[in-house]
Amino acid sequence: MIKKTLAKRLPAVAMLATIAFALTACSGEGSKEGTSSAKLDEITIMSPTLEAVTPEAGNQIEKKIEEYTGEKISFEWVPNSNYQDRMNIVLASGDLPEVMVVTQKTGSFVTSAESDAFWDLTDYLKDYPNLSQEIAEIKNNSSLNGKVYGIYRKRDIMRSAVMIRKDWLDKLGLEEPKTTEDLYNIAKAFKEKDPNGNGIDDTTGLIIPQWPATINTNSPIDTIATWFGAGNAWITDDKGNLKPSFDSKEYREALKWIKKMYDEGLINQDFATLSADDWNNQFISGKGGIIIDTYSRFYTIQTALKDADQENFGKQITVVGSLESPNGDYALPTDGYAGMLVIPKASVKTEEHLKQVLTFLDKLNDKEMQVLMNNGIEGVNFEVSDGFSSLINQDSNEAKTIVNDVKSYAQVGTNVAGNKYYVAKPATDIELANYKKAQESMKEDTEKAVFNPASPFISPTYTQNGTQLDNIIQDARIQYIAGQIDDKGWEDAVELWKTSGGQNVQNELNELYQKAQQ
Repeated sequence: MIKKTLAKRLPAVAMLATIAFALTACSGEGSKEGTSSAKLDEITIMSPTLEAVTPEAGNQIEKKIEEYTGEKISFEWVPNSNYQDRMNIVLASGDLPEVMVVTQKTGSFVTSAESDAFWDLTDYLKDYPNLSQEIAEIKNNSSLNGKVYGIYRKRDIMRSAVMIRKDWLDKLGLEEPKTTEDLYNIAKAFKEKDPNGNGIDDTTGLIIPQWPATINTNSPIDTIATWFGAGNAWITDDKGNLKPSFDSKEYREALKWIKKMYDEGLINQDFATLSADDWNNQFISGKGGIIIDTYSRFYTIQTALKDADQENFGKQITVVGSLESPNGDYALPTDGYAGMLVIPKASVKTEEHLKQVLTFLDKLNDKEMQVLMNNGIEGVNFEVSDGFSSLINQDSNEAKTIVNDVKSYAQVGTNVAGNKYYVAKPATDIELANYKKAQESMKEDTEKAVFNPASPFISPTYTQNGTQLDNIIQDARIQYIAGQIDDKGWEDAVELWKTSGGQNVQNELNELYQKAQQ
C-alpha cells in the first residue's frame, strides 16, 4: 500500500535535512570511483528503541557481535517517539552513521534517496549468501520507484485472521468456516439462535469497529474486499494499467456482501462508531462471535480469556485464515517489512567500504546472530526446548539486562533469509496447538497472497493530498454499507475521488509502473 505518512507535508527541518544530505551526497564522496581503500575502523548504527533503558556500550551482546563479525561497532539508540526528528537532525548535520534504520518511506527519506544520498543496493545484494535470499515480493514492496535503497526488516507476510467463539460453534453444531458463505451462515446463526443461551436477542455475528485508520490499511473491509478478488489497494486492468481496487466490480460485490449482513443485523449496527478500544471486549463479553483482524489480536483475546477462566479458555475461541469467495481464493498480506537499513554515502564513501558494511549486515542474518539479537545468550537468560525458547535465571541482574537489551538489538535485525531465532514457548498445550494451527494457516495463505503492485511507487499528488482522497472513499463505503447511499452514490464518490486529484495519482503511478515494466 502507499504509505499514509506520505500524505503529510514535509516539515521545515526535514526539508533542510534533505537539502543538506543531498549536497553531501552529490559532492562525489559516495561514488564508486572513491580512492580510499582502507577498511572502515568502526561501523556505527543508528536505530530506534522502544525501551527506556538502552544497552550500554561494550555490553555482552555487542562484544559477541564484534567477535562474530570481525567488526568494531557502536550504536546510537534513539527513542522511537522522536526518531524521525532525530534522523532529520543527523541528516542535516552531515555527521552520519554507516548504517541507519529508516522506519518509513517518509517524504524526507524519499527526497534524500532520489538525491543520491543513500547507496542504491539493487545490484549488490545478490552477492551475499543471506541478503540474496530476500523475498522478491517484499523486496519490491520496500523498493522506491524501482530501486532498492535499503535492506528491509522482515515481518510476517500474513497476519489476517478470523477469530470465532468456539463455544458458540460447538453449541450450535457448526463447523469452522472455509468460505465467505460459511461465514455468513455462522454469523446468521450467532444472531438468531441464542448462542450464549440467555434467552435474550442480544448477540450479533461479525463485530466491526470504527476503523482508526483509512482505506488500504488491512481493516476488516479491506480483508473482505481482497477475499472477493478486488486485489490489494491497486490492481491492473485488462490493458495492464494500474487502477484503484475500489474502482472494480469485485470491490462493489464485497461491499454488497457486507451490506447484506448489516441489513440483516449480522454485523453490529454501531460499526461506524464502535471504538476500536472496545473491540476485544465485545467478543469476550459475548456480544458478538466473529472478528476479522490479525493473529496478534487472536493471541491477545486468548490471553484475556485464559486470565478469566484457566480451565475453559481453550473451548471459547478458535482461529482460521483467509476464506474463499465466489470469485476465488485470495488472501490479504502485509507489505512484509517494517522499515529498512540504509547506508549513507556521506559516511560510506567507496564501493569497498560499502561491501564491508554489506558483509557485516549479511553476517547479522546468520542464525548465531539472529538468536543473539532476538533471544540473548543461551544458558544465561534463556534455554531451548522442543525448538522453543524459555527464560531462565529471571532473578539474575545479568539475565534481566540481556532480556531488556535484546529488545533494542532486535530493531536492527533484518532477518531477510528467514527467522532463525527461537519463539517463546506457549505456556499450555492448548496455546501450543493454536500457535501451530496459526502458523500453518499463515503458510497456506502466503501461497495465495495478493500483493499491491503500486507499493514501490510514490505519487507526488498522493504525498500532498492522500489523506483527503482516502477519506472520500472511506466515508463512502461506510455510507454504502449503512444504506445512506446507493450504487449511484458510490459511483459519484469514485468520480469525486478522481476529480479531486485521484486521477492524477493514478496517472503518476502508471507512469512509474510502466517504466518499471520495461
